[in-house]
Amino acid sequence: MTGQTAVGVVNGDLVVEPFRVPAMESVPAVAGVDRRPAAPEVFVGRTDELAQLDAAVADSGRAVVVAVHGLGGVGKSTLASRFAERQTDRFSPVWWVVADSPGAIDTGMADLAEALVQDTAGLPLEHRAALGVRWLATHNGWLLVLDNLTAPADAAELLERVHTGTIVITSRQGTGWRGITTVALDVLTPQQAVELLTRIIRTDWPEADLSNADALCEELGWLPLAVEQAGAYIGQARITPAAYLDLLGRYPDRMFAAAGEGGDAQRTVARVWRVTLNRLADTPLAGSLLRQLAWYAPDEIPRRFVAAAGEEPDVLDALGRLAAHSMISLTEDTISVHRLVQAITRTPDPSLQDPHRHPDDVTAALHEATATLNKALDGLDSDTPENWPAFLEFLPHAQVLLDRASPDSDSTTTCNLLNQLGRYLQGQGGITTAITHLTRATRNLNRLSGPDHPDTLASRNNLASAYEAAGNLTQAITLYEANLTDRERILGPDHPNTLTSRNNLAYAYKAAGNLTQAITLYEANLTDSERILGPDHPNTLTARNNLASAYETAGNLTQAITLFRTNLTDSERILGPDHPNTLTARNNLASTYETAGNLTQAITLFRTNLTDRKRILGPDHPNTLASRNNLASAYKAAGNLTQAITLYEANLTDSERILGPDHPDTLTARNNLASTYETAGNLTQAITLFRTNLTDRKRILGPDHPNTLTSRNNLASAYETAGNLTQAITLYEANLTDSERILGPDHPDTLTARNNLAYAYKAAGNLTQAITLYEANLTDSERILGPDHPDTLTARNNLAYAYKAAGNLTQAITLYEANLTDSERILGPDHPDTLTARNNLAYAYKAAGNLTQASPTDSRP
Repeated sequence: MTGQTAVGVVNGDLVVEPFRVPAMESVPAVAGVDRRPAAPEVFVGRTDELAQLDAAVADSGRAVVVAVHGLGGVGKSTLASRFAERQTDRFSPVWWVVADSPGAIDTGMADLAEALVQDTAGLPLEHRAALGVRWLATHNGWLLVLDNLTAPADAAELLERVHTGTIVITSRQGTGWRGITTVALDVLTPQQAVELLTRIIRTDWPEADLSNADALCEELGWLPLAVEQAGAYIGQARITPAAYLDLLGRYPDRMFAAAGEGGDAQRTVARVWRVTLNRLADTPLAGSLLRQLAWYAPDEIPRRFVAAAGEEPDVLDALGRLAAHSMISLTEDTISVHRLVQAITRTPDPSLQDPHRHPDDVTAALHEATATLNKALDGLDSDTPENWPAFLEFLPHAQVLLDRASPDSDSTTTCNLLNQLGRYLQGQGGITTAITHLTRATRNLNRLSGPDHPDTLASRNNLASAYEAAGNLTQAITLYEANLTDRERILGPDHPNTLTSRNNLAYAYKAAGNLTQAITLYEANLTDSERILGPDHPNTLTARNNLASAYETAGNLTQAITLFRTNLTDSERILGPDHPNTLTARNNLASTYETAGNLTQAITLFRTNLTDRKRILGPDHPNTLASRNNLASAYKAAGNLTQAITLYEANLTDSERILGPDHPDTLTARNNLASTYETAGNLTQAITLFRTNLTDRKRILGPDHPNTLTSRNNLASAYETAGNLTQAITLYEANLTDSERILGPDHPDTLTARNNLAYAYKAAGNLTQAITLYEANLTDSERILGPDHPDTLTARNNLAYAYKAAGNLTQAITLYEANLTDSERILGPDHPDTLTARNNLAYAYKAAGNLTQASPTDSRP
């Protein structure tokens, strides 16, 4: 009696015969025999993935197996549930099995058999499981979901026996699905993530303020599980997304594990990924690598960052297994990790319940990641263009690491990395970030190594240099003075590093316009360098060069040229004609000739230098670009504007290509081209470039940087030349106010700002204002720069011109006569400025009716 129960009497006792196994082939699908989780209350997006699933099962006449794979928490189960809900009219039954182990699959099959034939409940589990599999193998039209399958091998036996119906698998395993259609599931789009968060919160809290919802979703990496977790918490706690973000930053370990009321504590992001790593416990290096990767930027992590973590086969195996479980993504050269995986992995578990986030292991991973970056950059000169690609590749990862790591956890290795990045960023125009990094390094080296350690002093020097580049000369000088004092005390006055400190302080004094102090230090440094290092030492040549430069700035051109000539001769003899320092020596001599008005000599040297730098350094080297710029400047001074513009245009194009549009030297190249356009009368082009430069310098360097002030001054000058005096005066007035505030009233650039405003007032007919400013400027120039400085001569000439325009010819002629006498004495009778001084005096004589005096002096044709 197949399929029935027989009753008989044996020796007077009633005995129930054993249950006879039904023929599962003949058991029909029973209406209502479905098992699947409740459909998600909120479902967003996934249109493409649902379409892929629909397409895969479109042919109902064949068996279909589809594997949906992706990172834990990405929404694989939700997608499968949504798919099953949409297919209820097509499939019967829909049977859902949590398939996280082979035993779980057997249990799911046994439950299916019992649901179809309730009398099988008394059979052993393995017997019922076999009946469930037999039923699937002999029927069509059903849908089986194997949710959270650990590995393809766990379902291999089932798939070998069942060749009918439709099976949808969800798994974190991304590989090994041979012969099986796969659907890769990624995170939501930013818009979908915000929609999901909004709908979850508004379910319980319709009036919720959802400002910063997009920022929160971005921080969560648009991962559905994390967004759902956050939404439930926000709705329950009645807080804003911004408040949740703040909590996430201050209490990451608690927030990653926090489920809303009624939520599943096992379905938080922290718990989900812990389960994945538990499965990788037999590959200990996997967890170690993931902890290290957690400290870098999430995308395009070079694989060589982890190459030294173990023997190559072990590293490859660990990476492969992490990728197979969707914890990372691999290309041939790079690794990517979801940002939330990183966030959880690098968050220590203070309860010590998560073995993958032990505080000591997380700290060790941070130090390993830091050491990897430091080793990659150690010894690379940040000023050498050939090294810039390496800095560019490592910079995003180093920035992320430094942002994520507490300064209190910094080691000396971290400080070295901070110094390397700070110097590189300073050279690239990233002054603000450079100062931040160098300040952090200096403070922590002071804590870790002590204030007198050479590394601490070197870091303080670098910080001073960054402040100097930022135009904060007061802060720079304070640090340089402290460094010189400490190096004299610790290393002694004759140590090379002490000489370097004195040189750097002198340079800052010079930049601040304190030429007397600068020259005093430079002279002492040259004397000591010759005594300690010898006259032929490269550092001695540098000391002489710097003193010559200070003399040039002070207007002592005879002394400057003498020193620059000596330096060039010695550099050629000691270093050779092709040495970069020799080329620099020639450039500096040429520049001084240009300042002295000897343009023929300057152009000859600049041309030679440009040719040699192209040959030795290559056409794309920054120093080659500088040589082309300097030659263009000399052509411009000589009145050869066509040649100058051609060179400046080429320089700007090459600077944008080689250095990038935001590099300080690129901004200088654009400024110089604009200035030459202005000189050539092409004011539209000039104003356009000056405007662009001012906008970019404000953005890159900040509104208070000296170069930003220069850009504003130059734009004002172009407006003035174009006759737009109202706009020019507005900019000049702002520039003078800012120069006095930022640089101080005695800085040379402040004197220039006052002079330019006075000139604009004069052009506008406001002679009273102009004369007041010119008189103040002459008095200050004589006091600060000295009576013989070229800028003082210019200040006297401008005041004379204003007196003449106001009809005060007696005062004007007195000043013009003094100026001509001093120009002939200081600059020489043939200097362009001397010729101008003679010409201006002649005009004044003529205006006064003294034609006899005017005729031999007037240089006009």
